[in-house]
Amino acid sequence: MTEKEKMLAGEWYLASDSELREAHRRALRLAREINQTTEEEVAKRKSLFRELLGRVGKTFHIEPPFRCDYGFNIFLGENFYANFDCIFLDVCAIEIGDDVLLGPRVGIYTACHPLEPEIRKSGWEFGKPVRIGNNVWIGGNSILNPGISIGDNSVIGAGSVVTKPIPAHVVAVGNPCRVLRELS
Repeated sequence: MTEKEKMLAGEWYLASDSELREAHRRALRLAREINQTTEEEVAKRKSLFRELLGRVGKTFHIEPPFRCDYGFNIFLGENFYANFDCIFLDVCAIEIGDDVLLGPRVGIYTACHPLEPEIRKSGWEFGKPVRIGNNVWIGGNSILNPGISIGDNSVIGAGSVVTKPIPAHVVAVGNPCRVLRELS
C-alpha cells in the first residue's frame, strides 16, 4: 500500500512521501493561482477550483484566500458558499452537502498527529474524515476537528470548536461546541 493509499484510508502514513509532497505542491500552486485572481476573474477562479477540488456542484462560490493540503479530498455539494480565509486540511475526505454556508476563517481539519512525542517527531500521522450535511450554516472562526459530522439543517455559532458529532436540526455553539437548542 502506498503512503497516499494509507492516508486516504485513514491509516498511519508518512507525509514526507514523494507522491504526497508532489500532490501538496500541486495544491499549493493551484491555491496560489486562485488567491491571485481578481474579482473580475470569477470564471477563471471557478475553473481553477474545479481542477483543485475532488468535486464541486454546478453552483458554488469560495472567496479567496483559500488554503488546503491536497484539494482532491474535498467534495462540495450544490450551492456551496465559503467566505474569506477558509482552511481545509484534507488528508481524509471532507464531504459537504448542498446549500452549505461557511463564515470567514472556518477551518476544517482531518489531519491527526500522535500524542506521543517520539512517534510525532518521526513524522507519522493519520486522518479522520469530516462530513457536513445539507443546509448547514457554520459561523466565522469556527473549527471542525477530525472525525466529526454535522447533521442536516444545523447551525454552528461563530467561534465554535466542534470536537464531537452534531445532530441534525440544532443550533450548537461554544468551545467545545455543544447543542444549545433544537430547531423546529
